Amino acid sequence: MTGTAATAPAGPGRRRLAGPALFVAVGLLLVLVAPAVLSPFRLDLLGKYLCYAIVAVGIGLAWGRGGMLTLGQGVFFGLGGYAMGMHLKLREAGPGGLPDFMVWSGVESLPALWRPFANPLFALAMVVVLPVTVAVLLGLLVFRQRVRGAYFAVLSQALAAAFVILLVGQQGLTGGTNGLTNFQMFYGLDLYQPGDKRILYLVVVAVLGAMFLLAWQLSRSRFGQLLVAVRDGEDRVRFLGYEPAVVKTIAFAVSAGMAGIAGALFVPMVGLLSPANLGIVASLELLIGVAIGGRFSLAGAVGGALLVNYAKTIFSEESADNWIYLQGAMFVVVMLWAPRGLAGLTADLRAAVRHRRRRPARAVAVPVGSGTAAANGSGHVDPAELVGRPATGVPAVVANRGEEPA
Repeated sequence: MTGTAATAPAGPGRRRLAGPALFVAVGLLLVLVAPAVLSPFRLDLLGKYLCYAIVAVGIGLAWGRGGMLTLGQGVFFGLGGYAMGMHLKLREAGPGGLPDFMVWSGVESLPALWRPFANPLFALAMVVVLPVTVAVLLGLLVFRQRVRGAYFAVLSQALAAAFVILLVGQQGLTGGTNGLTNFQMFYGLDLYQPGDKRILYLVVVAVLGAMFLLAWQLSRSRFGQLLVAVRDGEDRVRFLGYEPAVVKTIAFAVSAGMAGIAGALFVPMVGLLSPANLGIVASLELLIGVAIGGRFSLAGAVGGALLVNYAKTIFSEESADNWIYLQGAMFVVVMLWAPRGLAGLTADLRAAVRHRRRRPARAVAVPVGSGTAAANGSGHVDPAELVGRPATGVPAVVANRGEEPA
């Protein structure tokens, strides 16, 4: 037998290093390159997209790993955002003062609900505690009743709608339709100074990296394996002695906490927070970003959130009347050609390349006239003619890998 040896595939050690190397490369790109090449306006937009990416990491954990189709992440995003916004408005009003929208609404004294948020540590704690508490209560109530699938999605969506109605109806307490606006300072940073705004952008990048690593570690842990098992067979997990409701509630609460942190950073990054940023449409856009990027991949969820929001900006700038149709068309095209998202499509392409490299690149001697393929004059056949044709008496399943030949 003659021919050349096939190229050896990358070893497991090299594949293990690919993920951390990509993480470091993206981090350097965001920290060093983006601030150097983007204008202050575009850098602020990128910071806004990164806030949405933090939410996407939580959705990837809850939906991709746990199978919980969350259509109400805007609620947790809003709870964290309003907790931070209330503190910033009180700091700007000064001791004994009232936020501007309360003055316009005729409120004469500060509501009792607002008073604890004057403390910066209390406000920071509530950014996480409020969303997590609501998620735990909702999770224990819903998951113990074995509500899942589309029913859970509709319930979470209804929660987002009710939350927006509550915010809009309390003009003197929440700012109503306009929400909270005109933020000037954020823990000593002047939000109107490009240098301080760049520092805030770097804080957002650091928080996104920390949330990504947390979700990645949870996914690789025993808890992450149990979460996937609950997603794929909840009843079987219950028969093994675990409580699926507790597992799903923990993942749901972590996802809610990440959304709350993202909302708290969104407030100073964008300079406002209104019910329009928290409702059903906003929650669906977050979910669409994760679906396009790939819900089974945390990196895909982050990339999808950035891609969808960047496309939204570009489409609205280039075609103000038709941008929403272009955004919808992008979602339809991706879902038709890549049902598992762009990350799933990339994984399939890498698997195809690895499979092709494993094929032996050498001629195979076959007796002339054996009937397996048309032999050439030298008594050999092209290996490409034998692909997918097992030898007589050999099953069509590769014994050592349990896979069907391509």
